[in-house]
Amino acid sequence: MTPPIVFHPAYEASLPQGHRFPMRKYGRLAEILIARGLAPEGFVRPEPADAELLAGVHDRAYVESVLARAVPAATERLIGLPVDDGVVARSRASCGGTLLAARLALVQGLAGSAAGGSHHARRETGAGFCIFNDVAVAARALQREGTIGRALVIDCDVHQGDGTADCLATNPDLFTLSLHAEKNYPTHKIAGDRDVGLPDGLDDAGYLDVLAGHVGPLLDALAPDLVFYNAGVDPHRDDRLGRLALTDAGLAARERLVIGAARSRGIPLVAVIGGGYSADIDALAARHALVFAAMAAA
Repeated sequence: MTPPIVFHPAYEASLPQGHRFPMRKYGRLAEILIARGLAPEGFVRPEPADAELLAGVHDRAYVESVLARAVPAATERLIGLPVDDGVVARSRASCGGTLLAARLALVQGLAGSAAGGSHHARRETGAGFCIFNDVAVAARALQREGTIGRALVIDCDVHQGDGTADCLATNPDLFTLSLHAEKNYPTHKIAGDRDVGLPDGLDDAGYLDVLAGHVGPLLDALAPDLVFYNAGVDPHRDDRLGRLALTDAGLAARERLVIGAARSRGIPLVAVIGGGYSADIDALAARHALVFAAMAAA
């Protein structure tokens, strides 16, 4: 059975002409997934996250300011996106999508959302194109209701997962592993449970060697009930916001490594797509499709 994929039309919001965030990649990814037969029964559509769900992780005053489209100008600049109707709807749908995909993974073993990975959103503010932290919201919701006790976040976005570290800092049973370019954004990092800073220009072989040294041992040590996998493709050598040198083949091998490690241990895994930045939307969306192809092959 092909793993279910969650998608909502609101994942792709409208941005001002010339905005540097590649918003079109979400809709294009959905088109590629359909064309490649990776969603043979279509997508599963989530319910957008409400204020109560979001406030399970984020400061309530911040949540209310976002939902009222009333964030301070300085916060909006920190986020780097206009906090308008479309972007707020996108953020709510993304959080709801990651939670739904996590629930599906717990039943079927693997599932993914064609968005998510907003790992710079902190408890009291958004940042770095991230408004709400969908992985943290989903993990805490599942833990509060008793569906999971322990989870491992494997964050392979090229940027350190500072927001996820902040949101989950007080919960030792929600463990964060961040594998990122050390000299990249954010300048001021928030320490997670395990941060692995990589040197500029690291290639496929070097990256995969480092990753393999952490993923399997952590899965064995923690025995989590669920893995959240942020499969950001910005470690790619052509990414305009990355500093690493992975190829498409390297990214595909990465997906097989992480997914295979979880599946061989019988641990459910939910994937979100994380970051990826390029003017070539077709190539970018195709890179994001690699994690869904790896899940289907597993």
